[in-house]
Amino acid sequence: MNNFKVARLLNASCRFYCTEIQKVKPPHIPVMANETLKYLKPSPGDTIIDMTFGAGGHTKKILEAVPDVKIFALDRDITAIKYAEELASQYPNQIIPLHGKFSDLPQLLKPHKIKKYSIDGILFDFGVSSMQFDTPSRGFMLSKDGPLDMRMDKLSNEPTAADVLERADERDLYHILKYYGEEKRARKIARAIVEARYCFRSLKTTHELAKFIDALYPSEGSHDGLGRFQHSATKTFQALRIFVNNELNEINHGIVIADKLLKINGRLVTISFHSLEDTIVKRHLSGNLTGTVANQLPLRYSNPGIVFESKEVIENLTQSPWLMLHKHVLLPTDEEIYENPRCRSAKMRALVKIK
Repeated sequence: MNNFKVARLLNASCRFYCTEIQKVKPPHIPVMANETLKYLKPSPGDTIIDMTFGAGGHTKKILEAVPDVKIFALDRDITAIKYAEELASQYPNQIIPLHGKFSDLPQLLKPHKIKKYSIDGILFDFGVSSMQFDTPSRGFMLSKDGPLDMRMDKLSNEPTAADVLERADERDLYHILKYYGEEKRARKIARAIVEARYCFRSLKTTHELAKFIDALYPSEGSHDGLGRFQHSATKTFQALRIFVNNELNEINHGIVIADKLLKINGRLVTISFHSLEDTIVKRHLSGNLTGTVANQLPLRYSNPGIVFESKEVIENLTQSPWLMLHKHVLLPTDEEIYENPRCRSAKMRALVKIK
């Protein structure tokens, strides 16, 4: 057999192998799964809350390691709840799907008679799941064209990202981009978006917004703090997503709720993907919460309908009830980043409740 035929056979084999791998590839790869198990430390009979169920990657790892546990699977995405229901059918009386936001959790737990200080472990995996990113109709990813939605809960009546771009005034847009996207060019971008309305310029899809920002500030040569290529619209997309889903205030409420639910010596594991998320966790860890909220925006930028007694609770905090279980923030290994590049910015903090 000549070299040409050998090469053709090898190429065909490689294509078949890659196709088979794609067929079995899960919709979401759990980030830092081994570290999660190590620090969450589940034991038989434990009750755990997975606050960001997604496609169930972390929950499945917990069940594989310790089958005799009960897990409340919370998520605001109805697609994730369907995954949770499928998993619940495989593990009867062990998986309890809960559809809602972090701030909805107290009400969602009432029918299950869950009392304060009764939970053994709580896991947060902040941000957007891979299945949300990879679905163009959700509007999260600028490289895939779709409607500018960005709502994690598509069943909600909250405004979409396109609604925000169409209705918010220049001052509001500036604050959203500056604080949620940490965009240095926030003022100019906000002004350009408002001016585009008068020119009847459409900004209703991800590609329309990405091209609009790129025309203002071409992406060529743009890199983030880690030296990675960054599209000029990346921070704008991040800012809109965080604002639409009220993510920072939800994280803040979620950790306050975790404090009320965890037993003494109960464990809290958080996985964040940018500094805004991690800063909230650090504030709770240090107890530096008196007289502040999760972000510096005025109250007009938070939805009053989702407040979970946060003002009263936070103002009464004088010392942190948390102790970190490791010296420095935990990062994914080089091997995991190679297998799952989306985890490269992940930061894990594992805390134990001490009072």
